[in-house]
Parts: sequence; structure tokens; C-alpha cells
Amino acid sequence: MPKKPSHPIAETDLYQPIYDYLVEQGYTVRSEVHYCDIAAVRGDDLIIIELKRGFSITLLAQACERQKISDSVYVAIPRPSNKWKWMAQTKSVQGLLRRLQLGLMIVSPKPGKTPVEVIFHPTNGEYRKRKHVQRAVLTEIEKRSGDFNQGGSCRKKLVTAYRENAIFIACCLCDLGPLTPRKLRAFGTGKKTLSILSRNVYSWFEHIDKGLYGISSRGRAELELYPELTQYYRDLLEKQQGSNP
Repeated sequence: MPKKPSHPIAETDLYQPIYDYLVEQGYTVRSEVHYCDIAAVRGDDLIIIELKRGFSITLLAQACERQKISDSVYVAIPRPSNKWKWMAQTKSVQGLLRRLQLGLMIVSPKPGKTPVEVIFHPTNGEYRKRKHVQRAVLTEIEKRSGDFNQGGSCRKKLVTAYRENAIFIACCLCDLGPLTPRKLRAFGTGKKTLSILSRNVYSWFEHIDKGLYGISSRGRAELELYPELTQYYRDLLEKQQGSNP
């Protein structure tokens, strides 16, 4: 029987094997952080990984741009069907990656194959990093409670730290009714609570009375778009209420 045509691997298919690989090594992993497909931190070590279906000028340009954030930047592409033939055919491209001080990973989401193989690591760079950009990436990683995006995805609403904070506030208002910013902060929604409520970027909130806010019908409906995160915060609220009868 003829073989069924295999579906091409998408960039998003590369994400989970890399996530698992890095978590096993003790990294905190977040995807789609300040335009980085994957950012991972362990102590003082920050690595950036750009995902693509193959080598391209765009991939190299993106990876070089990420070197303004970290010395440890990798490009990750799908594992070729014949690795050794591919290694010989792409010698010049690999040489270019080394000259650019970038690392290379090949990734296979298919069972029976090594999920992630590092062909070579980045060399120590002499690029002048932009400390404020690096700080922004590290802060974003720290403020997210988990990884609710998928590296390599596009045209999807990303769960940033700001959006996650808004979701937490929306969960409080949905489950507990109208509250003041002070009461919300007591539940742990943070110092940006009033700003998020008053700016109302996503149209999730309603200003009911002086200092009192509720959730809008749109906010209630859009919570369903983030089931994992909504459940996480509802469980957190339940624990808080259980410990403070």
C-alpha cells in the first residue's frame, strides 16, 4: 500500500518537545515573550529559542535581534528525515550560524525519535545587550503564573502578564460580585489593579459606583476563552476563602 502523505510540521508542533526538554533541565519556560518564540530562565541563565520550519534569512535576522537580549540564542527547526544527509547538505548554513554565534536544535514531535537534539550550542557573544529589553523579558517571565501560550503561534491572543492580571480580576468580580480595588488587592490582584480597571483595555469591567467595579457581559463571556487560567484563579480564590472563613 502506498504511504499516506505526512502532514508538514508546523512551528507550533516544535514547542512542546522543547518545553519538556527545558523543564527537565530545571528551566522556567514561557512562550511568546516580547516577540521571542520561547524564553527560558534558570538562575542567571536566560536562553531564547526561535522556531521555524526551515532555514531562512528571516529566521537568522530574528535570532540575531534576540542576541540583544541574551548570549544564548538558538534556532530550532524540524528534524530532517535523513539527518546525516541533511548535515552534509547544510554545512555552509551551519557554518554561518556558528559565525553568528547562534545555537542549533533539531526537533521531532513524532514518537520514536529523539524529541530534541542540540547540534551545537551558542558561543559566547560580544554583542552589546540592551539591558532594559533583557529586564523586560525576565520580568514578563516572572509575572506569568504559568505558560498558557504556544511558541510559534500567530494571529492568536497571547496571554501576557497584563492579560493574566486582568483575568484574575475578572474571575474575582465574576465569582464574588462587585468589589473595590482595595478589596481586589487583598485577594492578591496586585498594585496595577486600579489601572487595569480604569483603563479597561479589553472592555471586561464596569464602573458601577464610586470606587466599585463589576464584570461586563463581554468579560464574563471572554473568560471562557481561557479555561486553564480561569480555573487556576478560581481554585486560588477558593483556597483563600477557605483559609479566611
